[in-house]
Amino acid sequence: MTDSTDDRPPLPPAERATLADGIRFAFGTLTVLPARITRWDRPAARTGMACAPLAGLAVGLLATVPGVLLLLLGGGPLLAAAVTVAAPAALTRGLHLDGLADTADGLGSAKPAEDALRIMKQSDIGPFGVISLLFVLLIQVAALADAYAGSWTRGALAAVTAAVTARLAMTLASRRGVPAARPGGLGAAVAGVVPRRTAAQVGALVLAAVVLAALPAGLPAAAQHAAAVLAGLLAAELLLRRCVHRFDGVTGDVFGAVCETAATTVLVVLALG
Repeated sequence: MTDSTDDRPPLPPAERATLADGIRFAFGTLTVLPARITRWDRPAARTGMACAPLAGLAVGLLATVPGVLLLLLGGGPLLAAAVTVAAPAALTRGLHLDGLADTADGLGSAKPAEDALRIMKQSDIGPFGVISLLFVLLIQVAALADAYAGSWTRGALAAVTAAVTARLAMTLASRRGVPAARPGGLGAAVAGVVPRRTAAQVGALVLAAVVLAALPAGLPAAAQHAAAVLAGLLAAELLLRRCVHRFDGVTGDVFGAVCETAATTVLVVLALG
């Protein structure tokens, strides 16, 4: 997609959102952590979605606490993994998992875009959504259990890497040139708000941070974590393009599906070897 809006002149100071506005927007919309959203407009959404990986970092770190504690108290890797996977659902009110289920129902309906979007807005979950949730959660728990079986540090780093990459995928999904499928909802509020250059810079920063965090475990571990991030983003991008083609744009549900797809892919790659 072409994106001539990246060449627009900068916003006047009165229309810009501060970093604090963006962080509140990111935490207030993507987590249940206390964050009073001070602005709900396009500039705040732009900064907020660029800050989404910070929300992922907080979610990932908090999710590892009960899992690591269980391991230190003598619990097994499977139990630690199950609790670690459950924690982000609680920290986001299941928002992203719900989006995954709704997107699966929409994609699986084989109906025109308008009808598929109506199916996604319904409160119930269809068979495609149930199956998607079941297998995604099983895969996440199994992959994270393998990581925890290596060591608690390996498992914790895997969980944090997955959470950060998942929110980075949301940053990239909100780049300019990606349209909203309908006028209302969170999807319309954040679709196309992040300049492509900013999205690329945030992606490079997150990748570098993950590699540095894994480097103490050795160069092979750092390379594996870099590969996991890139694989997660690739899987999320493929799903994003499918949804844009299928629904003529993105919705809040699509952002949730992109998030969970990226996280699952990261955990699978880190479980290998």
